Amino acid sequence: MANSVLARSQAPAAADALPATVEDVYRRCRDLGMRLSRQRRMVLDLLWAEKHHLSARDIFEKLNNLGRNIGHTSVYQNLEALQTAGVIECLDRATGRLYGYRSDPHSHLTCLESGSIQDLDVQLPADLLRLIEEQTGFTIESYTLNLCGRRRPG
Repeated sequence: MANSVLARSQAPAAADALPATVEDVYRRCRDLGMRLSRQRRMVLDLLWAEKHHLSARDIFEKLNNLGRNIGHTSVYQNLEALQTAGVIECLDRATGRLYGYRSDPHSHLTCLESGSIQDLDVQLPADLLRLIEEQTGFTIESYTLNLCGRRRPG
């Protein structure tokens, strides 16, 4: 059982794999039947360029500061559509929603001082996964961890 658990956590399904480029994301959107409007491409381009988690307001401000003409409503609607389709991720935090370019199974490390979030690819030991399965009666198919910490001095 441990090998099958480890294999599942190491190899996400093709639909869950992280696209290599923003062009791959465009292709995924088309495959899902989504329209790739100018505004939707702008949102995707920014998320892929930034490669960290942003609020809808951050996205709106960054795009408009870059000279892109996009409204609040358009940003929110595109983020909702992309997140619902599984193209991007959405993290619900006490301070609001944050959006990231990754939609594949992965974990997060949140800095308790700055609030910044780092994406992590973590593989738990097979023995630990087997122990969790034995204690819960569930078969683990995938997992994500939410870790919190502070930078070490020095």
